[in-house]
Amino acid sequence: MEVLKKSIIFVGGKGGVGKSTSAAAIAWQSAKLGHKTLLISTDPAHNVGDIFNQEIGGKTKEIASNLYALEIDPEIETDKYIKSVKANIKGVVHSAMMEEVHRQLDTAKASPGADEAALFDKLIHIILEERAHFDKLVFDTAPTGHTIRLLTLPELMGVWIDGLLEKRKKTNENYTQLLNDGEPREDPIYDVLRERQERFSKARDLLLDEQETGFIFVLNPERLPILETKKALELLHKYDLHVNTLLINKVLPAEADGEFLMERRKHEKQYVELIEETFKKQQLIYIPLFSQDIVSKEQLELFSKHFGKG
Repeated sequence: MEVLKKSIIFVGGKGGVGKSTSAAAIAWQSAKLGHKTLLISTDPAHNVGDIFNQEIGGKTKEIASNLYALEIDPEIETDKYIKSVKANIKGVVHSAMMEEVHRQLDTAKASPGADEAALFDKLIHIILEERAHFDKLVFDTAPTGHTIRLLTLPELMGVWIDGLLEKRKKTNENYTQLLNDGEPREDPIYDVLRERQERFSKARDLLLDEQETGFIFVLNPERLPILETKKALELLHKYDLHVNTLLINKVLPAEADGEFLMERRKHEKQYVELIEETFKKQQLIYIPLFSQDIVSKEQLELFSKHFGKG
């Protein structure tokens, strides 16, 4: 798989198709090839620890030779995010208003999108800073809808921050003329926003750099995962994020027998044909259905052997 040569790999797809297993197998193979690899789970369900049969948690942990893992907890990240916002406004907001501002920020923790904003901040930190310590980053992302929002957020945030900076600039110019005889004034909030814009922009550039970053979607040969993957790829394409590799997971192996499975195979054949018709531009990698759940390194090894075929 050409995508395995990238230094940042995102593995996405509908819930339940085998994303975590696929991401774990990709990270496992990368580590075996001698690359120092970090496997990052952003899926709140966190299956990575189960696959490696050990607790992982929110701190980077070595789980095998050359292989490290991290499970991002949205709640913990949201707390950190709100604390960082409080730190940024300290000394900017009048002390008499601080209590009310803190109350508003604590309320914002429960608002829709707070988790995603915090998660995105964490991902940017990993992509821009943690990346220096690893050869490869493999992201096991949340189900498809979240993945799309996550990957398109830099562009949306860039537009929003541009607007905010423009407004603050005008306000500052007027404020300066009124109070300081035209002398420029320091504006810490302006500086914070500008710094965030630069970070979003750097992350965005990396996500769009096809030499550095690759995207893999996992689906099963079933109607809903095919439809959802098609929509996801079309939407990402609009943002210049191109998914060139699909893993078709849980395909009935040829040796599976019995009347029920014969019937099931006929049904599956229609969906495999639909996948090949729908995704002509993508490399298709077929992974067979295993008789057991993937819960050991030996099984991961078997799973990853299929990456060479396709």
